[in-house]
Amino acid sequence: MNNYAFFENYLQGHCPDAYQYFGAHKATIDGSVGYVFRLYAPMAREVMVIGDFNSWDGSKGRMNRVDARGLYEVFIPDAKDGQKYKFRIFGCDGFWKDKQDPFAFGDEVREGGCSFLTDYTTVHIDDEDFLNHRDRNFNKPVSIYEFHAGTFKRKADGSEYNYSELADVMIPYLKEMGFTHVEALPVNSYPNDKSWGYQSLGYFSIDGRWGTLFDFAQFVEKMHKAGIGVIMDFVPVHFAVDSFGLEKFDGSCVFEYSNEHEFSQWGTKNFDLGKDPVRSFLISSVIYFARTFHLDGFRFDAVSNIIYWDGNTEKGVNTGAVEFVKRVNGYVHALLPNVMMIAEDSSAYGHVTKGGFDDGLGFDYKWDLGWMNDTLKYYAKDPVYRKYCHNQLTFSMAYFYSENFILPLSHDEVVHMKGSIVNKMWGSYDNKFANARNLFAYQFAHPGKKLNFMGNDIGTFDEWKEFQPIAFNILDYPKHKGLNRLFKDLNHIYTSHTAMFEEEYNPEHFSWIMADNADQSVYVFKRESNDECLVFIFNMTPNFYWDYDIGVPYEGTYEEILNTDKAIYGGWNQFNPNPLTTYGNGIHNQKYKITLKIPSFGAIYLCYRKPKVSDDTKPYLSKDDLKPSKDQKASI
Repeated sequence: MNNYAFFENYLQGHCPDAYQYFGAHKATIDGSVGYVFRLYAPMAREVMVIGDFNSWDGSKGRMNRVDARGLYEVFIPDAKDGQKYKFRIFGCDGFWKDKQDPFAFGDEVREGGCSFLTDYTTVHIDDEDFLNHRDRNFNKPVSIYEFHAGTFKRKADGSEYNYSELADVMIPYLKEMGFTHVEALPVNSYPNDKSWGYQSLGYFSIDGRWGTLFDFAQFVEKMHKAGIGVIMDFVPVHFAVDSFGLEKFDGSCVFEYSNEHEFSQWGTKNFDLGKDPVRSFLISSVIYFARTFHLDGFRFDAVSNIIYWDGNTEKGVNTGAVEFVKRVNGYVHALLPNVMMIAEDSSAYGHVTKGGFDDGLGFDYKWDLGWMNDTLKYYAKDPVYRKYCHNQLTFSMAYFYSENFILPLSHDEVVHMKGSIVNKMWGSYDNKFANARNLFAYQFAHPGKKLNFMGNDIGTFDEWKEFQPIAFNILDYPKHKGLNRLFKDLNHIYTSHTAMFEEEYNPEHFSWIMADNADQSVYVFKRESNDECLVFIFNMTPNFYWDYDIGVPYEGTYEEILNTDKAIYGGWNQFNPNPLTTYGNGIHNQKYKITLKIPSFGAIYLCYRKPKVSDDTKPYLSKDDLKPSKDQKASI
């Protein structure tokens, strides 16, 4: 593509590869090796590039305005990799400002304010086999381990691992625990440590706190060779207000709104997602990270603030921003059809995970924040009162099939004085762990992909802090070790039992067996595949049941494959060691029944393995089987 076409597409909001043109790129011109600098600053009166290569003397780096609409360009011979630089801009407001390169592939750490000359084209990742088998995982298990690069673990001397070293530390643990993906809190550069990356400035640079873009490429390569996907947290709504960044870039609002929507609720600047150049900028950022680092997915932060003005439904839909998100999802799916797009959206906006033909936003998945809020509120309640909010655990299935949901217990739930997951649970020390074991078993049993923030898996009592590594030494204590073992077994059950993930967004594969037993706070449901039927039982009270009758759909034996009260998980070892055989007349609208022991706060998984059938036999569910009874409709 020629220079004119690049710039035209950029101005029209349809330039997904703008990073190949704007910024600083190594070039050879008339036999001289150096860097070409290009910048979009439509209202600037004059622009210079200053850096180590010209002793920071603007008179030696004046840029040529090659298009009246604000395109500046200059070639600096002898500019070398690793040298620092900035753009010095005389804006329409009458002031000179020194700015980072919006398209820089390397930035100084924290508030340094400079960019680095970096040749991103030399990044290489050897992961061809992984990419050849990659898809968007609609019919596969997805268990995501969300992490912060600086606080997963530290070296013995207290120093931090770089990205490549971190992969070596994380991979053995992730493989042992059975996670399928990792999701990194934002890794593009950002000034303030306390923002955790959610107030970014460098939309094309890897954050230098934990190494270079080459270190991050090694991180991804090592993860992929271990069979683990990598998802990046991306912040398209707002950016940091540091003076060397994007704000009032050329004296005008190049990137932000110029009206009452200029500032966000976080004190940052909102991207004006209705502007086509801003759309090109952010779309290009996603495509750059996906292509350069072979990322497997992007989680878009604060999508409700994209959909609605200032995230407020009463202010109406921001149609320009909605068009942006449709466009970015469209480009990703067209150019990289095996990359997942995930929305962190707290709104009730419809069709977030539907395509453009359904007037949808085009995401593949959406975080189920309603499920998260209802579930955590329920588990925090005294069991005496849980019968009065029984529907907090049944309601999620009433809307589950409206979107492709991920069930998140993320970093957002364990910060800002909210307490860790274990600390949110009701009761004494023992009861907190019993409830937490029940909670995680419920999360994995419920349809939907899974996400957990680091520390959930070991039952930490401390909130996460951006300056303090996770205290893995608590695994020396039995309750924490038991919860960690449960997490491991949950992941391995989840990834090895087809009923846990095959066609999970199809309502034919789920049904309630007992949804309305509020007095006892006992829930029972089943999930099926062609190979098996899994029955899930949850007792939400400290009551113990020695011989409890449960209705089941098939005649034969049911094996207990998980019981959260086992001693290895920190429980009291009240489990069902022998296969459970059906007998007598059925109950709970099922043809058969079994009798089993249900421990206090116990969660139980039962597995019925279906007889092998030939391909020419009828499907495992008939049309009559799929019709809910009157009682089932009422219980839902």
